[in-house]
Amino acid sequence: LQAEGFAATRIDHHDSASIARGWAEAVALAGGRVNALFNNAGHGMPGAAEDLPRGALEEVFSSNLFGVHELTCHAIRHMRETGGGRIVQHSSVVGFTALKWRAAYVATKHALEGLTNTMRVELRGTGIHVSILNTGPVTSGFRDRSMAQFDRWIDLGASRHAGFYRTKWTARREAGRDLFELGPEAVVKKLVHALEHPRPQRRYYITTPAYVAAVLTRVLPGALQDRIIDRL
Repeated sequence: LQAEGFAATRIDHHDSASIARGWAEAVALAGGRVNALFNNAGHGMPGAAEDLPRGALEEVFSSNLFGVHELTCHAIRHMRETGGGRIVQHSSVVGFTALKWRAAYVATKHALEGLTNTMRVELRGTGIHVSILNTGPVTSGFRDRSMAQFDRWIDLGASRHAGFYRTKWTARREAGRDLFELGPEAVVKKLVHALEHPRPQRRYYITTPAYVAAVLTRVLPGALQDRIIDRL
């Protein structure tokens, strides 16, 4: 990023010292005041819930929740001292629904949304606004990085889902773009609104699947939702 002309620092969500140091460097780069934090870091961890070892869950929670929370706390303290700011959490359609074979990622995003919703209420009146972005499929390197975690943690030989992993799951990972996939500019558009509009929304849906899932989770009974998810 620095080579491309950006002011950038390195933060490792697994390392508290790195988070504190990176935040301090970011404040310095911004001339002493950071007005916005967009938590976009994190990774997936594909695999059925029963195939996930504890270490896999701990790693993805460390990246997607614990590191995000720790960095956000640094931002809150800073923004309270400087008079306010914006915090935007990049969640997912699975932050309010579920998808098979993605249990770890679903769990982290559900947890992030619960944490963020509570935080937003607690920060009322402070001048700090908190928003959530719920995206469906967006073009990025997310899929490849997630599958690297699958290869590292999932024991195919010990799984009752080995046949699925070796056929349909392999086909999915090699398929390229998902149906209804949008480019990253779709995220940027909503992010700019959350950061600059005088009345930022609590939640932004991005991609058709996110809008559809939001409606279905409100109007359909739970049993029917489960049947639909089972077919995806």
